[in-house]
Amino acid sequence: MASSSKPEKIYDVFLSFRGVDLRNNFIGHLYQALHRIGIYTFRDNEELKKGDQISPVLMKAIEESYIAIIVFSVNYASSRWCLEEVAKIIECKEEKNLIVLPVFYKVDPREVRGCRKSYQRALAKHESKFGKDSEKVKRWKEALSDAGKLSGWHLNDGDESELIQEIVEKISTYLAQTPLHVAKHPVGIDSRVAKLKSMLNLESDDGVLMVGIWGQGGIGKTSLAKALYNVIFRKFEGSCFLENVRETSEGTKSLVTLQEILLNDILLPKQRLEVSNVDRGIQLIQRRLGRKKVLLILDDADDLRQLNTLAEGKWFGNGSRIIITTRNKHLLDCHQIDQDHVYKVEALDDSQAHDLLTKHALQTHQIRIDLVDSALNYAKGLPLALEVLGSLLCGTTEDVWESTLMKLSRIPDKKINNVLKVSYDGLDENEKEIFLHIACFFNGRTREYTKKVLDSCDLLTVVGFDTLIKRSLIRFELGILKVHNLIQAMGKDIVNQECRDDPGRRSRLWLYDDVANVLSHDMGDCAIKAIVLELPEPIEMHISPEAFTKMRRLRLLILHNVQDSFQGPICLPNELRWFEWSGCTHQIPEFSAGPKKLVGLDMSKGNITGVLKQFKDFQNLKYATFSYCEGLVRIPDLSYTPNLKKLDFRDCKNLLPSFTKDS
Repeated sequence: MASSSKPEKIYDVFLSFRGVDLRNNFIGHLYQALHRIGIYTFRDNEELKKGDQISPVLMKAIEESYIAIIVFSVNYASSRWCLEEVAKIIECKEEKNLIVLPVFYKVDPREVRGCRKSYQRALAKHESKFGKDSEKVKRWKEALSDAGKLSGWHLNDGDESELIQEIVEKISTYLAQTPLHVAKHPVGIDSRVAKLKSMLNLESDDGVLMVGIWGQGGIGKTSLAKALYNVIFRKFEGSCFLENVRETSEGTKSLVTLQEILLNDILLPKQRLEVSNVDRGIQLIQRRLGRKKVLLILDDADDLRQLNTLAEGKWFGNGSRIIITTRNKHLLDCHQIDQDHVYKVEALDDSQAHDLLTKHALQTHQIRIDLVDSALNYAKGLPLALEVLGSLLCGTTEDVWESTLMKLSRIPDKKINNVLKVSYDGLDENEKEIFLHIACFFNGRTREYTKKVLDSCDLLTVVGFDTLIKRSLIRFELGILKVHNLIQAMGKDIVNQECRDDPGRRSRLWLYDDVANVLSHDMGDCAIKAIVLELPEPIEMHISPEAFTKMRRLRLLILHNVQDSFQGPICLPNELRWFEWSGCTHQIPEFSAGPKKLVGLDMSKGNITGVLKQFKDFQNLKYATFSYCEGLVRIPDLSYTPNLKKLDFRDCKNLLPSFTKDS
C-alpha cells in the first residue's frame, strides 16, 4: 500500500463485453467458472447501460478491480458504453496498475488494434454522430489500439470450454499473488516509491534490471520495498518477496530454503517444488524461470553468497526486475549494480517525522512544542525510532514526556540502540524477561509454541505479549512472532552487557562458542537462566557430566543438532521447566532426586532406548515428545503425569505396544 487514501480493491475481475453478442453463452459460462472457485467478478446488467451516459457504477467497478477481461466480439465497438469501458480500463492500466487481459472472440486482433472491418464501420457511425474530429472518438480509437496490442487469447473455431479453463487458471495465478502489509502509518512512502518506479524503467523489457535499496538499519528499507512491490508486482508473470535474507541464510540448508520459496512463490506449482542442495537450486531457477518476466525482492541481504545463489540477472527472462535491500553498499558494488541504480534511503524530513511521531503518539491533548521538537531531534528522522518513541509516549502527559526526554538526554550514545532501549527500560520485570527470551531465541517462531515455552517458565505471557506489541517491540504476522532486527540486536546487547567477558555470568546463551565454553566443564555457580543452541548442522560437543549441577537458575534448555560426547550421565537441575534435545545421540540426561518442575520435554530424533527413570516425580509435565526415536523400546507409566496434555511417539518403530512401569 503506497497510500492509505487510495481506493481499496473490491472485485477480483471486471468483465467488459457486448451483451447482445455474448451474455447468454461465452460470458455466462466464463462468469460461472470464475464464480465457482470463489473469484469475485463484476458483470454488468443491462440496466447500467441505458441512457446517454455510462453509469458511474461501471467506472467505479473498473477502478476497484484487480483484473479486467475485455472480450472483443464482432459488435463490441458498436456500443459506445463498451468503448467508454475500454478507454477507462486502459486509463486504469496506466494509473492504477490494473491487469488487462483481452479475449478476441471470433475477431482478429488486427481488426481491433487497426480499427478494421466491423470496428471500422462502427467507429464511422460514431464519427457521424459525434463528429470526425471528436475527442471522444479519438480516445476510443487509441484505447482500442492499445488494448489490441496486449497479449491475450484468440478464439476462432476452437473449444470454448478449454479456453474458459485456461482463462480461469491464468486469473487464479494472478490472484494468488497478494499485496504485502507495509506499515501501520506509511508516512513518506509515496514519493519514494515514485522515484524507485522511475529508476526501474518498467516500460522496457530489454534484459534484466537490478536495483539496490541502501541505507542504515531502521531507515525504512523493508517498508519501502514492500510498498514498491505492491505497486508493481502485477506487471510481472510471477513475483517473490524474500524477507530477512540475512537471517534466514545462515547455513547452507537455509539458502536452499530461500531457493525453494523463490521457486514456489513465482511458479505457484500444484505440487511444491523441493530443492536438495544449493547447486541444484541454481539449476532449477535457471531452467524454470529463464523465460519468465519476474519480480524478485531480496530484503536485508548482507553477503555476496546470498546474491550468487538467488539473484543472478542472467537466470531470469527479459523484463525481469531484481531489487535488493541492504545496509552494505559494498555488496551492491560487488554484484555490479551501477550507481544509477542504487537508491539511498534518507531519513524523513521534519514534516514527515512530525507526522509519523504524531500518528504513533496518538495524543488526546496538546503537548508543548519544545517537547515535541526535542523528541524529533532525538529520533532524527529515523522511522523505526519515531515509531518506538511515539508508542512509548502514547497517551502520556507533558511531565512524562519531559522526564522521558531528560532520561534520553543522559544516554551517552544516541544511536538507534539507545532509542530502542528506552522502550525496554519502561517494562516491568515480567515483560523484560519475555522480551529478552524473544529477542535471543524466539524471533520467527509461532505464537503458540513461544507461549507454551514462556508459560512453563512461570512468565505471564498473554499480558506480556500485549504490552510488547503496544510498545512496538514485537508483532505477529499470521501467527508468527516477528521482531525487527534492530530491536532484536538491542535485546541481545542487553544480555551481553551483563558480563561481556564471562558467558557463565550472563542470563542467556545462544552462540556456540559461549555454550561450549560453559558446558565443557563445571563452571561453578552461575547466572544462566536459559540456553538455546539451534545449529544448522549436527556438531559434536563435549559436555561435562557436572556442567548443569550449579545452574540453579536454569529454566530453559534447548539443544538442536548438538551431538553429545560425554563420558558419564548428565544431571539436570530440578528447577528446569522446558527441555529439548532433538537428536540426542546416546542417553537421556538424569535429574537430581526430588520433585521436578519440568513442563515440556522433547527428545525427538534421538538414539535413546528409555525415558526418565524418575518419571513419577514429573507431576508438572504437560508436553512430551519422543517422535522418530527408533531405538526407543519402552515408556514409563503415564499415570504419574496427571497434567500431561500432549504425548508424541510418532515413528518410534521399536516401541512395545504396552506401557512398562518403571521400578
